Parts: sequence; structure tokens; C-alpha cells
Amino acid sequence: MSDFWENLLRFPRFFISSTLGLVLIILGPFFNLLKRPQTTVILIISTFLVATFLICTLKAMLNL
Repeated sequence: MSDFWENLLRFPRFFISSTLGLVLIILGPFFNLLKRPQTTVILIISTFLVATFLICTLKAMLNL
């Protein structure tokens, strides 16, 4: 029975490490884009445009 509780307590650590690994894999290509000044500017502008689009869409949907 002690093995059961020991394994059960390992799941949060596994979940955190898996989630962190997934985030790093997804963000890896974006970090490579930051190495050149031209792509850094494009990445910053794209991020700003996407955030603005999401904010405007949510305001319109929620009547804010």
C-alpha cells in the first residue's frame, strides 16, 4: 500500500515536468527568431498585433 501512495505523490512532479517540457519545445523556435534583429522586430510586432486582435475580439464578444 505504501507503493501506491508513493506513486501517487510522483504524479504532480511528472505533470509539472511534462508541462514545462512542452512549453519549452513550443517556445524553442521563437527563441531562435530572437537571435537576429530583423526577426526580433517582426516577432514583437506580430505578438502585439495578435494581442490587439484578441483583446478587440473579446471586448466585442463580451460587450465591454
